[in-house]
Amino acid sequence: MRILIANHIDPAIRNRRDLRAWTQRALWGARDGDLVILCAPPDPAFLSYVTGLTGTDPGRLHLVVPPPGRFGGLLLDPQSLTHPDTLAQVRSVLDKTGGAGAVQEVWALWPSAAVALFAAALGVSERLGGAAFLAQGGGELVNSKATFRILAAAAGAPVAAGTTVRDPGDASAATLSLLESSKAVVVKQAHNGAGVGNELLVTDRALATGHAGARHLHHLNPTGLPAAVAAYWDERWMWASADGRFPVVIEAFVPDARTVYCEQHVTDTAVRPTESGELRYTDRHLSHESVPLRDLSPKARKQLLEGSARLARAYQAIGYRGRLSTDAIVRPDGRVLFTEVNAQITGSWHIYEAFAHHIAHAHAAPVRTVTEAHVPAHWTVPDGAAFHQALAELGLGYSPATRTGVIVSMPIADHPDGRGAQFTFSTVHADDAGYQAIWNCLDTRFATSRPAAADLAEGTLV
Repeated sequence: MRILIANHIDPAIRNRRDLRAWTQRALWGARDGDLVILCAPPDPAFLSYVTGLTGTDPGRLHLVVPPPGRFGGLLLDPQSLTHPDTLAQVRSVLDKTGGAGAVQEVWALWPSAAVALFAAALGVSERLGGAAFLAQGGGELVNSKATFRILAAAAGAPVAAGTTVRDPGDASAATLSLLESSKAVVVKQAHNGAGVGNELLVTDRALATGHAGARHLHHLNPTGLPAAVAAYWDERWMWASADGRFPVVIEAFVPDARTVYCEQHVTDTAVRPTESGELRYTDRHLSHESVPLRDLSPKARKQLLEGSARLARAYQAIGYRGRLSTDAIVRPDGRVLFTEVNAQITGSWHIYEAFAHHIAHAHAAPVRTVTEAHVPAHWTVPDGAAFHQALAELGLGYSPATRTGVIVSMPIADHPDGRGAQFTFSTVHADDAGYQAIWNCLDTRFATSRPAAADLAEGTLV
């Protein structure tokens, strides 16, 4: 038995509010006999859908829902993991399945100190990798973009020019220095993801690209630049530093670069690459992700794998255990620069581990690629039933026979503001033509407005 905890980043670090649908992706990793802790009861239709594709018997899963806690069950309250009711539910299952000795692994989406306390309360700390490290708040440390730059320097992994600052005056000085040479910089919050915590500052409008992860773009007039930079930091320092709680990263922006990653599994004795992939952005928002990464040059792939391993060993050395993603960019000249490390079960995990490896066997001949996408802005999907009905009518649902089709990654919930359902889904395809054919069918079905040029450009993936 494994205990899987469907949590997310501790709200004390970053409050994501409602994560009931997103955290149910932990179910993709559940196998017969596992115990899964969720912040709310899983969507029954989604549970049936997941287990139908993974081959897991839902009747042999043990599902535990803690008391709703401070967040009303919208996300897993870290303190609820050690609530007496939660521990009683888990112990009840263990009593029927062999006791604490039957637990082979404790596994969580986010490496919270609360997970370490939970494991200790059950007497299974030895089944949680890096338990002592996590108990001291190590999860926050190894998921900080500021810490990443420190450890990358120690490991000798190449990074973009830049620095980490804790003062708005230092931020202004660093920004001015980088703008003199690069004409554009990226400002990064220490804790955020998918480009949401990044802003792009440019002095040359030609660098105002949509194909980079940055939620907001600021054009700074090169005339009177010191005043413009100072004004930016007067306005944005509290946002960038999360009200002064965390340092801020400032890096030189590299135009026309590809965004790639290599994930690793870190244990007491080894680091092992699990998969690599590519991220694509539309209007500076993450829109598509593809695995495996097939078209990287041998030279760039070697840089990615070697640098990723060096970073993973650095994180191993300070006590982290588990999955981590080393994110990087590939410059137009082929040089790989690392940009961050996410020491957690990332949003890429289910795409490669469940979809590509377990369901589609993407590396087996004939090879397959899995591309995950967010519902684009120009689509309106009324609800989950409408999307699944369209897949059935169009013959686009995933087919084990052809190892192609669409896999819905998470429960599909109505969007509260009436914009239609918002969710992610993956397309398993043999080549770009196969991907484009599926995308075009769904686009015809759900498009309710004309897509932007950027959306069209992102419709084609190599």
